[in-house]
Amino acid sequence: MLTPTTTSSRKPGLSAPEHSMFPAGQMLPFALVTVLFFMWALPNNLNDILIRQFMKSFAITRFEAGLVQSAFYLGYFFLAVPAAMLMRRAGYKAGIVTGLCLYGTGTFLFWPAAIVDRYGFFLVALFIIAAGLSFLETAANPFIAELGDPDTSERRLNFSQAFNPLGSISGVAIGTAFIFSGVELSDSQAAALKASGQYASYLQGETLRVVKPYLVIGAVAFLLAFIISRVSFPVTRSSSATAGPQAGENGLMHLLRRPFFVFSVVAQFLYVGAQVGTWSYFIQYVQEYAHQPEKTAGYFLTGSLAAFAVGRFGSAWLMKFINPGLLMGIYAAANVALVTVGVTYPGWTGMWALFLTSLFMSLMFPTIFAMGLRGLGPDTKLGSSLLVMSIVGGAVLTPLMGLLSASSLASAYLVPLVCYAVIMVYSFVGSKLLRQSEA
Repeated sequence: MLTPTTTSSRKPGLSAPEHSMFPAGQMLPFALVTVLFFMWALPNNLNDILIRQFMKSFAITRFEAGLVQSAFYLGYFFLAVPAAMLMRRAGYKAGIVTGLCLYGTGTFLFWPAAIVDRYGFFLVALFIIAAGLSFLETAANPFIAELGDPDTSERRLNFSQAFNPLGSISGVAIGTAFIFSGVELSDSQAAALKASGQYASYLQGETLRVVKPYLVIGAVAFLLAFIISRVSFPVTRSSSATAGPQAGENGLMHLLRRPFFVFSVVAQFLYVGAQVGTWSYFIQYVQEYAHQPEKTAGYFLTGSLAAFAVGRFGSAWLMKFINPGLLMGIYAAANVALVTVGVTYPGWTGMWALFLTSLFMSLMFPTIFAMGLRGLGPDTKLGSSLLVMSIVGGAVLTPLMGLLSASSLASAYLVPLVCYAVIMVYSFVGSKLLRQSEA
């Protein structure tokens, strides 16, 4: 029978008392920040819908549609360090409010982008949305990890991150219901519309379908910004830590001299690339190999995200009994096997294998994030920004999958296969480095 353990600090073989996962007396800021995990998942997974929709409304290739993710995750990359600099001066709350305002602004730009009917304008709007999310993630992840008992930081962050897949499910469901029209023209139908001069009107109508969902989401973001601006936030450990010799301008070099932290950044880069790439092309995988229409494929993606949510909540509970690094290694090994099936057996078998990868990828982002931040002290905010910058893996690896899909869509999934293999090594070897550094 399994016995409860702490997540990192106890010596192997020794028992430890149960530690509280929730922060006593700080449940209001904890709850408000946890809502943000839901909020930033909406546009993240609406991107999977946008890729398919823009291929139709702008008549572009898979590679060109993959630039949706590139523009989005470059916003994360370029704004993460400015977010950390702001929060070192003004605190987590200032970063969160700034992020929500940028988020809302980007969503509202979808309206003029649709009116002028320019794909590049949409990419700019997505960049601004992601810039806001970069502030939110740079603030929210370390805030939740630090807000409470340090021995339960991975469990606490996995719990808050469990609301992220609920946002993912909502995003895909919203996109499938309100963005996808269900109208997929055959070549002959498209030719007939072109001959009658109605094809441009059809494309414009498909483009306009993306506007209303984003306007509603933007309004909620601005409302949350107002509410959070009125709530008092506690001082966290990194905010109250005495600046040591590693703080300030030397903080970056100090972080780069920590092998486990650098390994964490690499692992996060690969994980986000694997996650984003898997979901970005999943709808097309279902259409091509299971021969299902776009709406049905969208519902399959929604189901996969539901498995992701189950995995997040389940992992937060399992970490009471199993070391987070070990559990993540087991999950990574499972995904190596599942993606191998998806590559070698395209069809219904491969589709269900890729469907299940969401269950096992669920704990990776928060666990890598929390493990990477351990022991950083006054460099926590800078470390958080570098981990958020690694989200650029979604911008780099998704177009790479688009290029590989030119030979076959199944072969594009070799990219996440390699990513999960490296994460497996990080989980088993990297977690040993972490335990040694804390010994």
